[in-house]
Amino acid sequence: MLPVRHLAAALFATLAITPSAYAWGPLGHSVVAALAQRHLSPAAETEVEHLLALDHTHSLADIASWPDEIRNDPKQQDLWKQTRSSHYIDFRDPSCKYVRPRDCRNGQCVVEAIPHYLAILGDRRQPDAVRLQALKFVVHFVGDIHQPLHAGYRDDAGGNAYQVQFQGQGMNLHRVWDSGLLNTRGLNGKAYAQRLDAEGIAPLPPPIAPFDKPAAQWAEESCQITRDIYPANHKIDQAYIDAELPVADSRLREAGRRLAEVLNLALQNG
Repeated sequence: MLPVRHLAAALFATLAITPSAYAWGPLGHSVVAALAQRHLSPAAETEVEHLLALDHTHSLADIASWPDEIRNDPKQQDLWKQTRSSHYIDFRDPSCKYVRPRDCRNGQCVVEAIPHYLAILGDRRQPDAVRLQALKFVVHFVGDIHQPLHAGYRDDAGGNAYQVQFQGQGMNLHRVWDSGLLNTRGLNGKAYAQRLDAEGIAPLPPPIAPFDKPAAQWAEESCQITRDIYPANHKIDQAYIDAELPVADSRLREAGRRLAEVLNLALQNG
């Protein structure tokens, strides 16, 4: 059995060379999870079902928002405080190039959280309850890192301090991307996932060096997207929706594909 740190490195090295505060609200996380579950390998599907049985469920979508929900659970406040900074990453400049000592101090960011929990999930020596919790974090954080405003570089708390007008009311840009854009489709999570899955396998950008940090690339992609999603007039109109909803859909599809890939690697027989 590989040590945890070695397992994480092996998982991410393999994934890198395959072909090409809230992130997404419950709808977005449900879509990512549902897309991933449709493309699990038989071995991964069996292990996911085994772990989910501890929570009396069979659906990744049912656990996808749990890492957000614990913020409101008095019994989980210590865990929330330990993990809340793992939902996002703040890049320190608009180059959107990940530099761990600068952008992820003490390893407390989503880029480092994903391989950390993947390693725990893939370690069969860990108790099932510990691995189930790791599964919940992996499902959620892979969704988080693909929401562009969870990997921005502006000094506005990921768009939370950037106020806009949307559908006749004021809200911040982060909330628009969390749920507002997706809700304009009028679909539930299952139907939304079906719609996106019908488009076929999501094309992915080619991996870039260093190949042992795919999650860093995912964050850099999100950061680069944020350069173009701030409306100068602070209004989310139909033209904005028409332009940016396909971007959000692409990130959901990419997150679903990548989540399936990392779960298949972590939960392969062995």
